[in-house]
Amino acid sequence: MQSLLLCVTGQESHLKNKEECSGSVNRRSGPHGGLMVTLKHMSMKEYEETGAPLLGEENSTENPGIRNRRESREFFLAQWKNLGLSVVLLLSCYSAILVPAYLPTKQLTWTESSTEEYMAILNDSAALLSRPCISGLAKAKLQKVLNLHSLLQIPAFLQNGTGHWEQTPPLGLLGSEGTLAQALTVLPLSGLPSVPDRCRRCMVVGSGGILHGKHLGVHIDKYDVIIRMNDAPVFGFEEDAGSRTTIRLIYPEAASFLAQEYQNTAIVALVVFKKLDLEWLTSIVTKKPLSWWSKLWFWREVVNDIPLQPRNFRILNPEILSRTWHVLQTYGKHERKTVPTLGFTGVVLALQLCDEVSLAGFGYDFKHPGSMLHYYGTVRMNQMMAQVVHDVSSERSLLHDLVESGVVYDVTGAV
Repeated sequence: MQSLLLCVTGQESHLKNKEECSGSVNRRSGPHGGLMVTLKHMSMKEYEETGAPLLGEENSTENPGIRNRRESREFFLAQWKNLGLSVVLLLSCYSAILVPAYLPTKQLTWTESSTEEYMAILNDSAALLSRPCISGLAKAKLQKVLNLHSLLQIPAFLQNGTGHWEQTPPLGLLGSEGTLAQALTVLPLSGLPSVPDRCRRCMVVGSGGILHGKHLGVHIDKYDVIIRMNDAPVFGFEEDAGSRTTIRLIYPEAASFLAQEYQNTAIVALVVFKKLDLEWLTSIVTKKPLSWWSKLWFWREVVNDIPLQPRNFRILNPEILSRTWHVLQTYGKHERKTVPTLGFTGVVLALQLCDEVSLAGFGYDFKHPGSMLHYYGTVRMNQMMAQVVHDVSSERSLLHDLVESGVVYDVTGAV
């Protein structure tokens, strides 16, 4: 095995064997004499086997163009791998979102009555309607119930010249007086249109699932005043819920977007939860849409038009909610800042307007969390159990007392 030497002489360098390099050095001595460097542990045979250059890149035999093509190919391969991984992740995300929609779901669960219970409900409802209306019955019985006399003699709707407020919405209108005055200027009426001035019967139609399948629609339509809440539908549910509406209590976020739901409706009454609700009512009545900035402050999208005339709109007196809230505190275990449900508010409103008051579709079936909360839609009972805005336990106790005292009559029998 022959050793190689790097022989550097002047500006030149050569690979030579030891003897040749020594001779070269001897021949070229002086200030530019040769420099001999021994490449240890390297031989020609080793170079041939490994194929590695002896003197680094500058002596490499690889073509730069070939090297650049190889690096480009590796770069694009890496990019394709990243693209493939991105596609896989994207498809996985879409699958996680879309696939569950095609999986089998649990069927809707309704709290059904037996045939005997169902027939008893229909017979009792028919008997109630067949007997003469008793003037002042509900208020007379309410006066005998302890702590409930404060719910009497509350004006149902606001009108111009409404007095001083001590609380902010929804229990008052403190701080919203100017907006209220503007809203009242576009409302020409404040009473009950098309309601006979005689002994009146009220039916407050709750949205509870208990109403489903009871076929009380024909009976409900026979009442003088029919009160509904929010976007509880009539269209398509006439057999159970009836087809007429005298008063629909709403707030902007809960108003129905379906024009047909306002057919056969005498009054849409706004329940004010915030100052902006009054601005919304003014825009609905005058047919002038709210600005995009104002719409941002609603917690969900609100309807821009309700196909009724100005004479069909009212503003519910917040004093009804205020007094109802104070009464409910006596039924709760401790005082807390809650708001009466619109369903219970409708019951108190009925006590102001009618001589006899009946309920249908009231009552929460907390024993079956998977049962349907409403006679429509897919919301389950457990969602009402989890909310903290309304004290439904206190309302249920108060309603039970009203039914037991004969102040109101529970047609569906779930209170």
